[in-house]
Amino acid sequence: MTHAVYEFPLNEKVRTYLRLEQLFKQLKQVKAATEDYQFVNFFEALFTLLDLLERLDIRNDILKDIEAQEKILVHWSQHPKIDTDALQAALQRILKLRDKLKNSKKIGSVLKEDKFLSSIRQRFSIPGGTCSFDLPNLHYWLKQPIELIRQDVDSWFEELILINDAIEITLSFLRERGRFVDTQAKNGFYQGIADDKNELIRVYSSTDQGYYPMLSGNKYRYAIRFMLFIPNENGSASVDDDIQFKLASC
Repeated sequence: MTHAVYEFPLNEKVRTYLRLEQLFKQLKQVKAATEDYQFVNFFEALFTLLDLLERLDIRNDILKDIEAQEKILVHWSQHPKIDTDALQAALQRILKLRDKLKNSKKIGSVLKEDKFLSSIRQRFSIPGGTCSFDLPNLHYWLKQPIELIRQDVDSWFEELILINDAIEITLSFLRERGRFVDTQAKNGFYQGIADDKNELIRVYSSTDQGYYPMLSGNKYRYAIRFMLFIPNENGSASVDDDIQFKLASC
């Protein structure tokens, strides 16, 4: 039996974190890129990420989360059975990250001023707008030696590495707050109550039984409904059977 983890944020901040994490994963795929379309996909993810960063004040949210995690680690340091070396390593990592974030310029500002990126960015919002007749400068760049292309890609990603590291560590601490427990959805439905600290619901569920979970709700109360990937003969997509799954409240 195969499984997957589905993640459902309970607030807008974590929703943004997860979107950024996904975009960074897409950006990193360029490391193995060799074809033109793969580099075009890189630009699409890059410009979407920059749009998010320009609209939202991500740095302040992350700084608040890092400072909260610092207090938790300091509290754990008083526990007699704690792994002191591991705790100190984690504490030093978030302290360095906090200081870098406080002293950094606005995230993405250097990329916004890049002449080449600025010259092609607008066309990426037009469906099919990356053809050679639309962006001859892009296609000139795509035909450069791969070493020069990778130098440019690495320099652009370097400008975002700080926010990438911040998202990674913030989400790792968030996910570690919850442990998976066996749970049952009666007739395909489960309702839960979130406490004040819950920001993310994680569902570990089968992927070979023809159903998937959907979550609705807010930071106080939420409901999970399991849906059929292919509706039954009556046209219904709701699962009527009891479903066993694992649930983590983070």
